[in-house]
Amino acid sequence: MSEAIEPSLHSDTQLLRLATAGSVDDGKSTLVGRLLYDTKSVLADQIDAVTRASVDKGLATPDLSLLVDGLRAEREQGITIDVAYRYFATPKRSFVLADTPGHVQYTRNTVSGASTAQLVILLVDARKGVIEQTRRHAAVLALLGVPKLVLAVNKVDLIDNPAEVFAEISAEFGELTRTLGWSEDDVLEIPVSAKFGDNVASRSDNTPYYDGPSLIEHLESVPVDADSAGRHSIGLRFPVQYVIRPRTAEHPDYRGYAGQVAAGSVSQGDEVVVLPSGVRTIVERIDTADGELETAQVGRSVTLVLADDVDISRGDTIAAPDDAPEPIAEFDATVCWLAEKPLRPGARLLLKHGTRTTQAIVGALVDRFDEQRLASDASPESLELNDIGRITVRVAEPIAADDYAVNRHTGSFLLIDPAGGNTLAAGLVGDVLSAVEVGEKV
Repeated sequence: MSEAIEPSLHSDTQLLRLATAGSVDDGKSTLVGRLLYDTKSVLADQIDAVTRASVDKGLATPDLSLLVDGLRAEREQGITIDVAYRYFATPKRSFVLADTPGHVQYTRNTVSGASTAQLVILLVDARKGVIEQTRRHAAVLALLGVPKLVLAVNKVDLIDNPAEVFAEISAEFGELTRTLGWSEDDVLEIPVSAKFGDNVASRSDNTPYYDGPSLIEHLESVPVDADSAGRHSIGLRFPVQYVIRPRTAEHPDYRGYAGQVAAGSVSQGDEVVVLPSGVRTIVERIDTADGELETAQVGRSVTLVLADDVDISRGDTIAAPDDAPEPIAEFDATVCWLAEKPLRPGARLLLKHGTRTTQAIVGALVDRFDEQRLASDASPESLELNDIGRITVRVAEPIAADDYAVNRHTGSFLLIDPAGGNTLAAGLVGDVLSAVEVGEKV
């Protein structure tokens, strides 16, 4: 993990959450290191350490991937095996970047890193082009509803005919992303050399066939919806994390509900509904460590004090009454299976949605998505590691979930092993696959 402090969500500089994805050896760590280096987001002693390590490896230029591959195992193998969050900034924007692994067996880390991203940089090696892992990552990113995508065609300095190769890769990738549901305005292809910095911080004279922005120029200017958690604007969603009852002499009757605004906003005097009970009340006060607020926007962690003494506990959701989701006990979902042990019908697991964890039973396996053919195989016997499929789920306690296509935060969940506590699947409420699949079921 980076030791830098995450930029404030409420600072004057607009924040962009992004992630990297790509296959092994496409140069993700080098590109992230280049972004940190070119934005002057690393200390002088870190640069010195990287320079010394590069000399020890017999390299003529600093290996910027060493700025981000911090784990010893990663340094020794030259790979990234964990999601690492990096923080950097330019005068125009602040960034939180999730650097994810490229190996197939770590697809679950890519799902985790990209789940909150507003933009993903997907790398390909110019010498290899769009490969199987590229298509897999693109399908996963489409299912996750990532709004913006950049294809960084890396290592263009290593090929003899870069203009022709870049055009071919861009055309193939453009066809893929259109099939998966992105518009042309949401996708940009950029030829880069992460090693030498071509088209990273500034446009390079080495790529006269490309007349678009550099990577950082694009990251600074790409439109970002302030509430990019979903494709639709919805009212308040406030999963209760903790009930605060200090019972001190100073605050003998205080009762507040702590959590983070997952969607919409909340203001003093707003009417709200508590789910799943359906009880309505009024927001009397919004408390923070820095004092009271009139209004709390999405992403803000606050404590709500309500006008009435309502029975609320961790896992409940406080929502806007006009468009509150109907608590559901049985629903269809799309899952990315992340465990070695396959998923079969009838599996008894734990489901974590927001702050609520409840017992769950997997019903039918409706179909399995083949991200290479962009088609579905009906009624599979199981879902294996990294498979994407549609299932039915029944939970012991109703959850206040939105369709994932409406809101990414309130429409997602995790399936957990009740014995060991390991995460088994990332789930999306609703028929998410219908937005990306083509071809007929087999």
